[in-house]
Amino acid sequence: MSDFLPLDPVEFAPRFAMAAQKAGFQSGLFGNIAGHSLSAYTKRTPGPRLRVYLSAGIHGDEPAPPLALLRLMEEGFFDERCTWFICPLLNPTGLAARTRENADGIDLNRDYKNPRSPEIQAHVRWLQNQPNFDLAVCLHEDWEARGFYLYELKAETPPSLARTMVDAARPHCPIETAAVIDDRPVTEPGIIHPRGDPLLRETWPEAVYLRNFHSTLIYTIETPSALPLPQRVDTQAAVLRAALQKFLR
Repeated sequence: MSDFLPLDPVEFAPRFAMAAQKAGFQSGLFGNIAGHSLSAYTKRTPGPRLRVYLSAGIHGDEPAPPLALLRLMEEGFFDERCTWFICPLLNPTGLAARTRENADGIDLNRDYKNPRSPEIQAHVRWLQNQPNFDLAVCLHEDWEARGFYLYELKAETPPSLARTMVDAARPHCPIETAAVIDDRPVTEPGIIHPRGDPLLRETWPEAVYLRNFHSTLIYTIETPSALPLPQRVDTQAAVLRAALQKFLR
């Protein structure tokens, strides 16, 4: 399990905070779980700006997404082109234990409809105090996948970034070729448009909660966990760079 060595929550949190402060972000504490801070980082630039929300680390056995956000933060990618809202590590106890679930055995990404975990209760309270987002991206990994893929939830108006994301992933990672992923048909290679009314789902992941209450354009991006960690981080960072550069033109 050497993939986890670069990402201990005790070491990750101050490193991300330092990079965020250098980049001009404000840090906000919205919860504390077993001695681990739940932090959100915001950067508001004066004047009209698009609002972009990014989240990672809701599953503790998916280390590439937080590391990709850290890389982009340290590179200074999150500049003054928009207003940023970033939650880089939503499940610190899961990360510490290297488990998908939190310390209480709850899958936090199924807990947004009627939250029972303190992490998601705190996260929802924080989200309710933010403005709506023009774009939201939830970063994930998939132990069963063989290639990169994404879910797109959007209203009719916003332009799609799905093909841009898939094209950006392709030089770094195979694209998932399965015709059905998690019982959902694939629209085209690497792209899923979930069908049905999300309000009728028994449980809500973060993306569905965001679509219902906070944004009209939401992506969940997934890299295959079987690939080496540096390759997964490269893929996630490349996808975000390409999508955000197109969105913020």
